[in-house]
Amino acid sequence: MAIQNVNSETAIPMDTGKAEPAQTAGHDKKAGEESLAPQKHRIMGRVSYLLAWFGGCVSIGTFTMGSSIVGTLNLVQATVAIAIGCFVIGIALALNGAAGYKYGIPFMAQARAAFGFSGTRFPGLVRAVPAIVWYGFQSWIGAGALNAVSATLFGFDNLVLFFVLFQFLQIGLSIFGFQGIKWLENVGSGFILLALVYMFWSVINRYGDEITANLVNMEGTWGMPFWGATMLFLGIYSTMMLNVSDYSRELKEGTKPGLLTVIYAMSILPCTLFMGLIGLMVSGATGVSDPIQVFSSAVDNTPLLVITLLFIAFAQVTTNVLNNVVPPTYILMDVFKLKFRTSTILVGLLAFCTFPWELVKEESSAGLQLFVQTYSAFLGPIFAVMVVDYFILRRRKLDIDKLYDENGPYKGVNYGAVIAALTGAVVALTFSSVSWYASLVPAGLTYYLLMQYWQPCQRFRK
Repeated sequence: MAIQNVNSETAIPMDTGKAEPAQTAGHDKKAGEESLAPQKHRIMGRVSYLLAWFGGCVSIGTFTMGSSIVGTLNLVQATVAIAIGCFVIGIALALNGAAGYKYGIPFMAQARAAFGFSGTRFPGLVRAVPAIVWYGFQSWIGAGALNAVSATLFGFDNLVLFFVLFQFLQIGLSIFGFQGIKWLENVGSGFILLALVYMFWSVINRYGDEITANLVNMEGTWGMPFWGATMLFLGIYSTMMLNVSDYSRELKEGTKPGLLTVIYAMSILPCTLFMGLIGLMVSGATGVSDPIQVFSSAVDNTPLLVITLLFIAFAQVTTNVLNNVVPPTYILMDVFKLKFRTSTILVGLLAFCTFPWELVKEESSAGLQLFVQTYSAFLGPIFAVMVVDYFILRRRKLDIDKLYDENGPYKGVNYGAVIAALTGAVVALTFSSVSWYASLVPAGLTYYLLMQYWQPCQRFRK
């Protein structure tokens, strides 16, 4: 059967298989009115979309990534590595978000073409479980920062209280859906940028001589460690490369792929560059790998300490609401047919169950690192499968009716996609220093060959 190209004006079926009226162009989507059905009404323009990604891509782990390349790369090499990583991210996001942008479909609907209705549980779990874990972890970090500000300025110290209040604040913000996300990220971007500039200037002002001696004048390398560093910085956002369609479906139509790539890259680059270089410079100058520890010990500069702590707290909110709430919320909506707000509240409550106060302990670091390495090994392969499926096998044409028909050709599991993803994961674990790069070709090629020549995969080609 020929693949049908359904444009954005086509009547839209609901994700449950029952008919649902399309969102009309004149319908202004209300806060929290989210569904898995394709949508016509998009709420973000280009500037708003760029600012949303800017605010949502602030990862405290970027400080640590910068610290990890001390003694390997000089300041120029580190800057170039970060820029390359962000450019690769931009390309990857534009590629995998193309289906969501064109058809208005979320990640879980897009994945049905490659993995099947039941098979989407696999990429869904790979994306949702880490998101919930990091939701709880980062909420604890943010609450700790607020508690430190309170203790510094007012002498009130109660971390558990701040954690509970902080988590319920994020749940409250999340139930407004993309309308709330849009304004939170857009307004928050200004504070985040100013805070990063102030922190960057403070580091240079305080450690300028050490930075020149230890980072500017060192030789460094442009070899494999340099390319490994580019993967470090793109790896921070590798989870978002899977479910980017959840966001691209909110961008108003009319943006070409090249410009969209630039929007992604330029939204991620400033925060990644500032935070990566701050981590590199602080560690290179002081020998301490945790920049926050250095800022916290700067008792002679209370404004810097408070700004840094507020930045940390605010960054957890903007990152959690965009990156760690939306993916598992949509996945719960798909699997259990829940409403958006119910799923959002459930995700927030599940974050409590990750016991983040245990995860932050020193003795938990080895287990947490193993967890990160394990799920990260699947991110590149799943990304490769979805890109090959959409661009090469389906030539950017999807039959939306079939994607929302639980009894259609995509019923069940496409084991070809699962096998390809597992193949890529094995390669990723074998070449851990460049795992994301190394896993793409094996996973993509395996999927293409299985879809072409393995009989059980043939019905998924329809």
